[in-house]
Order: sequence, then structure tokens, then C-alpha cells
Amino acid sequence: MLIDTHCHLDACEYDADRDAVRERAFAAGVAAIVVPAVEVANFGAVRALAAGDPRIGYALGIHPLYVDRAGEGDLARLRDAVEASLDDPAFLAIGEIGLDFFEPGQDRARQEHYFRFQLELAREFGLPVLMHVRRSQDTILKHLRSVRPPGGIAHAFNGSLQQAAQYLGLGMVLGFGGAMTFDRALQLRRLVRELPPEAHVLETDAPDIPPAWIARRRNEPAQLARIAQEFADLRGEPPGLVAERTAANAGRAIPRLSALLARLA
Repeated sequence: MLIDTHCHLDACEYDADRDAVRERAFAAGVAAIVVPAVEVANFGAVRALAAGDPRIGYALGIHPLYVDRAGEGDLARLRDAVEASLDDPAFLAIGEIGLDFFEPGQDRARQEHYFRFQLELAREFGLPVLMHVRRSQDTILKHLRSVRPPGGIAHAFNGSLQQAAQYLGLGMVLGFGGAMTFDRALQLRRLVRELPPEAHVLETDAPDIPPAWIARRRNEPAQLARIAQEFADLRGEPPGLVAERTAANAGRAIPRLSALLARLA
């Protein structure tokens, strides 16, 4: 089965046709969608999406590019929200959290403070993490080695083979989506081919990171089927095997996702 392990289905880009976007994804063969929050203000939105469809799970966290507008009490509010959600079977992980050293003008110390707190929260509650890791691999790895949360996903991974091995050694898996469908993405395509089968999960990051065939247009979770085909072609493997393996990897990385999928069976 195909699992979109990272999709911002609550984004405003879908306000006009969100239901149709969701149904196109399921019609294309996507079995489940994981929707991470990015700030306290959208915790309710991601919860509501999951409450309205058993094929949708959600994560709660504060994205590194949103920490500059997070209030003093937002980390406490996150903690409260996590505790209140533990009995919700659709609640899967802490995310989207992480570091972004690509965008100019970011307060790196503030990002690291929020990231560290959320890693420790994940460890405390035994939850995996969905991580944004743009241009920040070594610093992310430093904090992971120190805190040791119980697994998770390095979303939109674009590091080296050596960094990939370090994530895998820390119990993480690596998210691949539209970026690897571009012929010029030589490093990403090498990672798809050369990493072991247990390393990968699939994602869209929709509405962002559109694949090559819809470059510069709005991405959708329905694109995961063709992304999976491209992934299979790069590895020289049958698409069905890729879907099976990446779904198993996603369930291993996010144990509560396995329970959600079992309820759908």
C-alpha cells in the first residue's frame, strides 16, 4: 500500500477543493495520509482532518520556520496538546519539527531551542518525530544523538550517504518525494538507488515540492502513485514491492501508524 508520510492537507492552497484533493489521492491508491502541524494555530485543523476520515493521521509540532512567531507559552501549549491527544488513535507523532539553515535571516539558536524541547517531548512520551532537515543535517544529528527520541522520519532528505547512514543508525528512516523525480537531482537519485530497502519512506509534502511533471504547480497527495513508480524505476524494482516495503518502513518508524492501518484493513 502507498502511504503519504508527509502532506500538509490543511494548507490554504486546498481551501477551495480539499475534499476533492483527498478523494483523488485515495482513488490513486494512497491508503493513508499523515498530516503534520506547523504551529499551535493549526493544531485544531490537522485534528479535524483526521477526525473526519479514518485514513488520515496527524502529528503535532512547531516547524522551524514558525518559531519566530511562536509565543512564550506555545511549547507548554504543545505539551498540553500532546498529552490530550495520546488517547486519539489518529495522533501519530511529534512534527513537523527540525531545523532550517537554508532560509536567510533565521534565528538558529531559537530554532535549536524549540527543536531540542520537542525532541525531549517525543522521548518523554515515546513518540516518533517528523523532522524538517534542510541544510542542517549535522546539527540535527548532534541533537538526535544527545536526546535519542524513539525513531521517526527525516522528511525531504537531501544529505550524503554518510549522513543517511547516521540517521539509519539512530533508528530513523528517510523521506523521498517529488524532488527525486528531476533528472538533475543526481545525489537524491543516487540515494534512492544505493540505500538499503529499509531506509526509505514516500511522501509528497503537498502542496509543496511538486514532482517534475507538474513543476511550479500545486502538488497533491494523488501524485504519490507516480512518485512511487519513479522510485521503483530508479531502483529497478516492481512498484508493488516498493509500496509494500515503504509502507512497512513507515509503520516501523511510526508505530501508531501501523495501528491506524490495521483498523483500515
